[in-house]
Amino acid sequence: MIFIENSSVVMHQMLVIGIVLFASLYVGKWVKHIKLPSLIGFMVVGIVAGPHVGNIIDSTLLSSMDFVIELGLGLVAFTIGAVLSLKTFKKTGKGLASIIIGETVVAFLVISLAVFLFSDSLPMAILLGAIGAASAPAGTVAIIRDYHAEGPLTNTLYAVVGFDDGLSVIIYGFALVFAKAMLLETNGHGDLAVLAQLWMPIQEILLSVLVGAVAGWLFLRMVKKLRKESDVLVLSSALVITLVGISQQWHLSLVLTNMVAGMVLVNSGKEGVINRVRQATSAIMPLIFILFFALAGAHLDISSLSVVGVGGVVYIISRCIGKTGGAWLGGTIGGADPKLARMLGMGILSQAGLAIGLALIVQKEMAHIAELYHLPSAAAIGAAVLTTITATTVIFEVIGPILTRHVLLKAGEIKDR
Repeated sequence: MIFIENSSVVMHQMLVIGIVLFASLYVGKWVKHIKLPSLIGFMVVGIVAGPHVGNIIDSTLLSSMDFVIELGLGLVAFTIGAVLSLKTFKKTGKGLASIIIGETVVAFLVISLAVFLFSDSLPMAILLGAIGAASAPAGTVAIIRDYHAEGPLTNTLYAVVGFDDGLSVIIYGFALVFAKAMLLETNGHGDLAVLAQLWMPIQEILLSVLVGAVAGWLFLRMVKKLRKESDVLVLSSALVITLVGISQQWHLSLVLTNMVAGMVLVNSGKEGVINRVRQATSAIMPLIFILFFALAGAHLDISSLSVVGVGGVVYIISRCIGKTGGAWLGGTIGGADPKLARMLGMGILSQAGLAIGLALIVQKEMAHIAELYHLPSAAAIGAAVLTTITATTVIFEVIGPILTRHVLLKAGEIKDR
């Protein structure tokens, strides 16, 4: 009896996943016919099927499928790394670095200033600024692959959405430490070991790079000996899954570890090996993308839009200004192509899993401080940050991919229309 009950649960889950895949595939095709990215269709299916609307994908199933989102993000990061050759950096090195620093740092400063002027809370302002500085690589890469985009803007987008996550994690680490220090200072607990905690985000980045480099080197030595394409696919998948698992276990950045592994491949491997790995990962990407964005849609609570309020609007506008203005400023200072610098900011506005993950950490940290030091204001800040990021993610996940397609089309880099 127990066996039958458990079997029926598994069968129900498989049925739901199958239906979601069918629906996502055809809704995605229909959405593309009306000149919208297919991933918007995948997300619509997820939203309708998710626990906040149709409850076909209930909360239990959604939680059990979270690994797909992490796997998808890892695969996207590996794909980004696998196109970032040093030859590209030599051509656009200074301009690319300036764009990445500009769009990340300026976004942080503009969001922080705008939120502070609106809320008069510096801890909340710098936390929202740090989270808002990050882009969502999956949405951008999905658009590039969906429309077979090629060109200077496409190559720059690959690099920017990969590296700005790493820089954003560092900024976020510092922001969280200073926000906690400011809150504790107001309650007479100024003895927080700030310097010791400031080292943590830097350590996370350095370890992520080290692990990714070692894994990429080992992978390259192994993949060169394989002859069957199916074996290359299995080994590539095993690499990404292993790095995602290591990142979870050691609290590293799964984006950076996988991206660095991909960079080792493209800069150290022979052209034939690189192409075989790219073809292998391309074979599995469509399935991962459909599941990734359908599940991402299922996580989105449309009703949260009702609580965006003026504060949420301030965050949305300031983030758009910070990302687009920062990319233009950084590109101008670095001597990048003016047209590229002007358009790039609109292509990196997606906000998804990383932002929500960081917001959840903020909420937990602030709740812990509130309980430990009797600071109800800390809990209020944590709740406000999580609510703002969750609600605005719904908006950015819709407009972000549409704007990415728009700038690629305007740049003439979309071949398949």
